Amino acid sequence: MEEDIFKQQMRAFDRWKAELIQVIQDYHHWLESQQLGSPEIDVRLFDVIESLKSDHLTIAFVAEFSRGKTELINSIFFSDYKRRLLPSEAGRTTMCPTELFYDHEEESAYIRMLPIETRLSDKSISELKKEKEQWQTISLDVNSPDQMVEALKEVIKTKMVPLQLAADLGLYDINEAPRRRKSDAPPPTEIEVPLWRHAMISFPHPLLQQGLAILDTPGLNALGTEPELTLNMLPNAHAVLFVLAADTGVTRSDLDVWEYHIREFRGSEKGLVVALNKIDTLWDEMKTPEEIENSISTQQREVANALGINIGNVFPVSAQKALLAKTKENDQLLASSRLLALENYLAQEIIPAKQGIIRNNIANEVGALIKTNRDSIAARLKQIADQHQDLVSISGKNTTLIQHLMRKAREKQAVYNTNMEYFQSSRRTLNQQAKLLLDELSLKKFDHLTNTARKQMSDSWTTGGLKTGMKTIFDGIRDTLQVATRHADETHQQIVSIYQKFEKENELAALHPKPFSTDKYEAEMTALHAQAEEYRSSPVTTMTEQNFVIKKFFISLVSHARDVFFQVNQEAETWFKDVMVPLAKHVTSHKQMLEQHMETLYKINESKENLASKTSELRGQHKALEVQLETLEKMYQQIHNADNHSPLPVRQTASG
Repeated sequence: MEEDIFKQQMRAFDRWKAELIQVIQDYHHWLESQQLGSPEIDVRLFDVIESLKSDHLTIAFVAEFSRGKTELINSIFFSDYKRRLLPSEAGRTTMCPTELFYDHEEESAYIRMLPIETRLSDKSISELKKEKEQWQTISLDVNSPDQMVEALKEVIKTKMVPLQLAADLGLYDINEAPRRRKSDAPPPTEIEVPLWRHAMISFPHPLLQQGLAILDTPGLNALGTEPELTLNMLPNAHAVLFVLAADTGVTRSDLDVWEYHIREFRGSEKGLVVALNKIDTLWDEMKTPEEIENSISTQQREVANALGINIGNVFPVSAQKALLAKTKENDQLLASSRLLALENYLAQEIIPAKQGIIRNNIANEVGALIKTNRDSIAARLKQIADQHQDLVSISGKNTTLIQHLMRKAREKQAVYNTNMEYFQSSRRTLNQQAKLLLDELSLKKFDHLTNTARKQMSDSWTTGGLKTGMKTIFDGIRDTLQVATRHADETHQQIVSIYQKFEKENELAALHPKPFSTDKYEAEMTALHAQAEEYRSSPVTTMTEQNFVIKKFFISLVSHARDVFFQVNQEAETWFKDVMVPLAKHVTSHKQMLEQHMETLYKINESKENLASKTSELRGQHKALEVQLETLEKMYQQIHNADNHSPLPVRQTASG
């Protein structure tokens, strides 16, 4: 049986990242060889490499109960175990959100589970991930599939708890329950709840080692009571695969999950996929193949219409038959399961989109550093060429021309020294301006803003209180980002003036300092506000509204907004550190070239015998710099053209 195209593309994706890492390492070695490195740049390059190694392509699976979601995960990714790795038996379903990935920082495989009781705290899941002591850990024996299967069953365990505790955990509505209970039924004293709130599973499966991460999300109840899933985890996934079942169609709860937890938080259909599972229930032996095909196509159209999505993003599949086919190496059954079409989509659409994101990030981070060195060398090449031309022009001439060139060189040095005084004083002014910018974007200011919002809510955690708190936070964030933008614009204008002065008076090549913009963060905050308001006012939230849910919602909202604020703070700090580097390198190089040129002219003035050797020396320097420029240009092109790998051919799939 031919290897799945998704696995082929993930392996190519991993090789592609390894090539990027090699380019960055080559650049680091080049910096060291030229004595141009610094501890700060070393740390930045190390962080980029580590980020590439641990980077994940996240695919989130979302479905109501009994849609075959976990079976679909098994069939797409883990069929090489020749059995169900993740538990998906009838009546045994995912009870808590589960992340599957490979942890490069840990030596052994593990399951980490967050006790359901942590829902009583005011900490988000993302915050709790930093506190290992809060999690229970089970080691996985990767050499024993039986042990792994048994250990993985832990994530679906439940327990009985008193009603009040269930209510405190946000898993039971004391006021709503009596209305739903039959009048003659005695009230329960306990109810069943998940044992765990969240699970993280790390093991060295090839796909996971190559960067795949899977988010397995339970149904409507978990999404409604864990706002962090809706506001953060699902929107940040590179693809969301919504699983329906052909034997149930699109139910009311399916629509609620889709409308209030997925569609509104993606912004577009990009990366949004629907799997219509269990099409094998339509394989009626009393029907012709054409009639079966019509039934499947009709269901596909009805699903697309009900969800308001392009029919090309709806994939009819049979996860159970696909897993069986892969286990038994039955190509005909695999074709009938139609899983290949879904795998092709993930391979041809989702992976290249992720490559584009990585390429852009690396181009902005490392490409900008390489460009600075490349432009500096190009400027030195021009200066050497000019100096070489000067020496050629005085060959056989009298000393008057040499004196004239020396006078011009001294004038350039005088201009340089004057400009350096301006440069140093300007940097002091810029440092003051940058402090205003960074203070405006400090987490201390953000925390003050959110604490103010909490006080305004007066601990009521009501719907109205939540709306007031949200408005306070987002109005404050908007005002803060606008002030920060003004500071950044003023700083950038000063920097442009400094650049232009040096370029004009020192005959340097034109440089264009990159501006700092908060636009994307303002847009992200605006979208988060809209998503939060949508979630807060959705019928699903209203139906399950409790103090617990609203409080958790506010905590998740603040946690996500704080993460965005931290990102903009870090980017502003990095921008200010980097924005003057190109000019500083040009200035340093210009100074060295002026001193070298002056020294050469002095020696030639003393003895014309030095002319030939100095001319030859300049030619040698020019040639060496050309080699360096070519090396850097190659690295720069490798970084910017890092997604030019041809996609693998899409295999044709059979109908069944």
